[in-house]
Amino acid sequence: MADESDDLIPTRATLLGRLKNSKDQTSWQEFFDTYSKLIYGVARKAGLSDVEAQEVLQATMDLVAEQMPTFRYDPRIGSFKEWLLNLTRLQVLSRSLKRRASPSGRGKGKATEADSPKASVERIWDAEWQNTLTEAAINNVKRRLDPKKYQIYDFCVNKKLALEKVAMLFGITTEEAREAVETITAMITMEAMRLEREML
Repeated sequence: MADESDDLIPTRATLLGRLKNSKDQTSWQEFFDTYSKLIYGVARKAGLSDVEAQEVLQATMDLVAEQMPTFRYDPRIGSFKEWLLNLTRLQVLSRSLKRRASPSGRGKGKATEADSPKASVERIWDAEWQNTLTEAAINNVKRRLDPKKYQIYDFCVNKKLALEKVAMLFGITTEEAREAVETITAMITMEAMRLEREML
């Protein structure tokens, strides 16, 4: 898993091939670690409760495990990402319909995204996917950088400190701090593009 761990998001054909073996716990754990946050986040943003989102996650993973032995990746039919989206969408809509059919599911105030029959799970998926992709790109770049350089970026971009203050904290010039932020931002953008290209 050494080489694969450097790429936190793409699902390569090699991983899909390994998932055909239901006893390959390492590969299944890698798959779960890659996609669980995405699937759970989509379910929550679609208006489901924590329990319902956990059910969506479990049911989606169960469906992947059930279908993986006969699954054949064919890019002409569609991407793996779209296939996983469809499995997740079905589970979200299923929980939404159960909620509507349940006597306790209505009358709790304003309608949620999941209560709407025209809920755009795909729109939510795309937004969550971009967040997951960006997070993976940041983590991949961070692991390749000198920790001090990443701290400069983190202080400026995430903690919103002024370049001058960060430069003073690290004993560098403002121009050096600016250059570090611009370089790392470009690296993250390039890494996100690479991850997106490698996605099946």
